[in-house]
Amino acid sequence: MAKSRNNLLGVGGQRKKLSRLEQQGSASHGAGRAEAADAKQELLRRMRERNRAQEQQEQEPQG
Repeated sequence: MAKSRNNLLGVGGQRKKLSRLEQQGSASHGAGRAEAADAKQELLRRMRERNRAQEQQEQEPQG
């Protein structure tokens, strides 16, 4: 029997410290933010279009 049979310290190499997002299985740091920013821009564009359409409908009966 080996002297240090139960001493497995250091076997398998060192592990990188993971952020909370990486621990949860998300992609790289910037990927989620870029998608969120794109979704926000799309949402703002749709809201502006909706507001313009409502303003035009309100102005039509008057003129």
